[in-house]
Amino acid sequence: MRHTEALCTDCRDDATRSFVLNRLGRALADPTRSRLLMSWLERSAYSTEPARDLKLPRSNVANRLVCLHDCGIVVTEPEGRRTRYEIADPHLTRALTARAEVGLAVDENAPCVDPACSVPGCCNAEAGA
Repeated sequence: MRHTEALCTDCRDDATRSFVLNRLGRALADPTRSRLLMSWLERSAYSTEPARDLKLPRSNVANRLVCLHDCGIVVTEPEGRRTRYEIADPHLTRALTARAEVGLAVDENAPCVDPACSVPGCCNAEAGA
């Protein structure tokens, strides 16, 4: 059973919606997790495929997959000795696709809330490069 199937639409009160948004926000806050999710918009994949395609160490991908799975954002489908990962809900796939097309008006003079930020183009990430 997929995670989202366990929640009926009548049960999606404000607390549940807030929980879902917080989990999704946490997942998207990490650049590597965001890249993994974006790679699954077109198709599901085994863990080795995004590691290869995104040029990331397998251990790095594996750690991010645990978070995405535990947050209910991706589900696993065992296939023999391999495991295929896919985005857990088609609504989430549509939302992520729409998110990728959103233009943001970023205030470049606003201070970053994360002093350890390493996102290119954010904060002082490029100043140290």
